[in-house]
Amino acid sequence: MEHEAAAHGIPYLKEALIFLIAAGIVVPVLQRFGLNTILGYLICGMVVGPFGIISVADSVFGVPLDMLAIPEQDGVHQIAELGVVFLLFLIGLELSGPRLWAMRRLVFGLGVAQVVVTACALAAITHAFGLGPEAAVAVGASLALSSTAIVVQLLVDRGRLASPPGQVMFAVLLLQDIAVVVVLLLITALGAEEAGSIMLNLVFSIGAAAVVIPLILFAGRRVIGPVFLFVGARQDRDMFTAVALLVIIGAAVATSMAGLSMALGAFLAGLVFADSEFAHQLEAEIAPFKGLLLGFFFLSVGMTIDPRVVIEEPLALFGLVAGVIVIKSVVLFALALLWRQSLAVATESGLMLSQIGEFSLVGLALAAALGVVPDEVARLIVVAAGITMALTTVLVGPVTRLSHFIDARRAVGGLANTLTESKEEGHVIIAGFGRIGQAIGDLLEERHIAYIALDLDAHAVSRARKKGKPVHYGDVRRLDVLRNAHADNARAIVLTMDKPSANGAVLNALKSIGSATPVVVRARDTAHAKELYGLGAREVVLEAFEASLQMGEETLVALGFPREAAHSLIADQRERGKRELADTAARGRSA
Repeated sequence: MEHEAAAHGIPYLKEALIFLIAAGIVVPVLQRFGLNTILGYLICGMVVGPFGIISVADSVFGVPLDMLAIPEQDGVHQIAELGVVFLLFLIGLELSGPRLWAMRRLVFGLGVAQVVVTACALAAITHAFGLGPEAAVAVGASLALSSTAIVVQLLVDRGRLASPPGQVMFAVLLLQDIAVVVVLLLITALGAEEAGSIMLNLVFSIGAAAVVIPLILFAGRRVIGPVFLFVGARQDRDMFTAVALLVIIGAAVATSMAGLSMALGAFLAGLVFADSEFAHQLEAEIAPFKGLLLGFFFLSVGMTIDPRVVIEEPLALFGLVAGVIVIKSVVLFALALLWRQSLAVATESGLMLSQIGEFSLVGLALAAALGVVPDEVARLIVVAAGITMALTTVLVGPVTRLSHFIDARRAVGGLANTLTESKEEGHVIIAGFGRIGQAIGDLLEERHIAYIALDLDAHAVSRARKKGKPVHYGDVRRLDVLRNAHADNARAIVLTMDKPSANGAVLNALKSIGSATPVVVRARDTAHAKELYGLGAREVVLEAFEASLQMGEETLVALGFPREAAHSLIADQRERGKRELADTAARGRSA
């Protein structure tokens, strides 16, 4: 079938169809039985991989099932790596330069210590069990890395990324992603014949990083920013998405060509736009790609698991899994305490980062190809990696509960030098930052009420941000943009757009998530106002009605009425009009 697909100009068509079946049918069915999404993809990968259904059917039943399986992993791995790339970009969007700088003690202190101490401990133990010095060093360095994709996704799903344990885990994982290049250089040097190659490669890598990283940061600020401004001004979603994908993949390719991790390049790209006016819209555009490609990544990890190893070498496999989990947990637990983290934070961080990561598999594959690590050892570790990743998805709930229990019992504080919750609370969201939106923003600022504004006019957003206004580029009609702006925790939402359909679309989106946030809406006429009340608006302000009331007040004053009396009469008329609109809307809903 691959040849047929290629003949039609669609490479990897079978792989794409199998993945979509897994993502759209199999994984949701497994979720009904209590399995989380990541574990569901891992199981699907085991079934459709080269060691799954195709192997069992051929050897046991003699039935070829090539159409239901993916015998080759190369194409899947190449696509799946983009899932980690997009995940790291979105993580970068959640941070900023100052916030990352606040984490420097954890990233470059605790993170470096974890990699070095864990690698040395695992290398010493594997050497004691019979591996040669070079193989032991390669295995120890590879196994020191944990799974960024699985741990970060679990933290995001459970809302724990901004928590104290989440910040410790993310800091360590970020350093591990940076350390991947060092690990790969080390393994390459171990397999090289020339003794001085490791130092030469390391110097080359550091030099490349010193050039590429500042270049990405500079280009993002000076070149890509104006490009987004140009594209955003045209309000073309397809064009905006295309440029966003270009930036992410371009940054990833740039770091990859320099011998660094692709994920590091994507993270830097996200970091550039973390505090920009485009952050909310970028997150909304990229999140669907990230979700699908991460699913593909977990599927590819499941494909590497050979169940026959469990049957052939159960004791060795159990010892490897248990040993890695215990050593990595204990090392990070002790180091976290040494870095003055609480007992609860140290416990949760140690247990959650005890698995063998995806970059461990990359390092082991390189070591096996260079002859540094025996093939049978690499094969055993690959299966152990899949098992530890699956265990992490199963144990995340109990581990989190254990952390809360320890925290409550010991009444210890959280982190002192990590990020605080980025979630906004008690703010007002202003949708549309034209004349009316700006006036409302000024009114809120005078009374020291926090707000954020969203608008699709990129130039207006840029001008407002230069004045220090909390304005972001984003389509407030989209549910994911509203969630990114934390609409559920806002004190109020003010819809000032002049398009009737836009205001109605926002109310429908808020209604779909059951938001109880009061909404004040701008309406053009009475019919539109009744419709908005029917969609759940708390207050509706009629443009023409308010203008007529103001003119009426000035007319009364010109006719000799005192200002206070004219103002009182107009206020009564305003209240009557609002009651009539609300009553009409209520009758329409009951009918």
